[in-house]
Amino acid sequence: MDKVACCCLRNGAPSQSFSKPSLPYTIARSASLPPPPCRRSISILRCILTNPKRATGNGVIVDVATGRTTNTKPGGGSGGAGVSSFDFEQYMSTNAKAVREALDRALPDRQPERLSEAMRYSALSGGKFVRPILAIAACELVGGSAAAATPVSCAVEMVHAMSLVHDDMPCMDDDALRRGRPATHVAFGEYTALLSGDALLALAFEHLARGCVELGVTVVPAERALRAVAELANAAGAGGVAAGQVADKASEGVPVSLAMLEYIHLHKTARLLEAAAVCGAIVGGGTDGEIESVRRYARSVGLLFQVVDDVLDVTRTSEQLGKTAGKDLAADKATYPKLLGVGQAQAYAAELLAMAEAELQGFDADRAAPLHHLARFIAYRQN
Repeated sequence: MDKVACCCLRNGAPSQSFSKPSLPYTIARSASLPPPPCRRSISILRCILTNPKRATGNGVIVDVATGRTTNTKPGGGSGGAGVSSFDFEQYMSTNAKAVREALDRALPDRQPERLSEAMRYSALSGGKFVRPILAIAACELVGGSAAAATPVSCAVEMVHAMSLVHDDMPCMDDDALRRGRPATHVAFGEYTALLSGDALLALAFEHLARGCVELGVTVVPAERALRAVAELANAAGAGGVAAGQVADKASEGVPVSLAMLEYIHLHKTARLLEAAAVCGAIVGGGTDGEIESVRRYARSVGLLFQVVDDVLDVTRTSEQLGKTAGKDLAADKATYPKLLGVGQAQAYAAELLAMAEAELQGFDADRAAPLHHLARFIAYRQN
């Protein structure tokens, strides 16, 4: 498993033909991940989804229920005091509240009323705001401010909300439940849901461009704003979510290799998380080297998110998840537990976590602390 997965993450998935449609499987234009630590001992993380207090392997114990950490090494371990003393629960709560308020201001409240209601229903539905907070944390990592990342964080969440609306529709995954309540197409009807997703996608780029302009060139210069727009657009379209969704649907009910599964999830899930972090680092003024380190970190975290999601889909109930459990199995989709077994999927998640955290070693420990904790939060989440 490790050799195939490592190769795929470094180089992208090999071509695999489908009858409808034929797809060119190449990774989007972005730096490849370095060889992952395939030979590294990861036994301490193999129970990644079962222990409520988990060792991270660097002397830090994470309490999943609170997000707080206990440092068991003198001198702070990886990330130093910035990791061990960091209140991640407070960081997430504060930034989620700020993002929600910014989104509330950015989303329309106009005619046609039903379209506005559907857009707000989808984007303000109580998610964890992982992608927007990732953008903020990456911006702060390279010395930028949370304010500089606000237009990015809102735009990324709009794109994410769009992808969920479309993913739940009958022509896609046909899921009636999202975040513990009726999916948008169930609540508003199919045509309104479809158009609200389209409107959210358009608004994302309008808001990102206008928001950066309003901040002023001293905060976000025009070239940074343009670069962030291009990055997010690639992640939403044929370089990311759209490509991954098409490949995912085309793979239903047919044999799929692990390399192809990696391709699907690198695009469908990881690419948008990657773009959130990269856009944050761009508007924060990161150097090219810093931005590429952030990219590699976020790509590992993005794939980690999907591996954990696949495991939760077969180990948790619909009530625990807030969405329909077991739907991938019912649709005969390829998943990591299906191809590898739950134990090996958990081991791969541990490997991806180690890869992500390794990319943060060259940064200031205090600034990197939120990203260390975000990676662990994604690895240890329960829904």
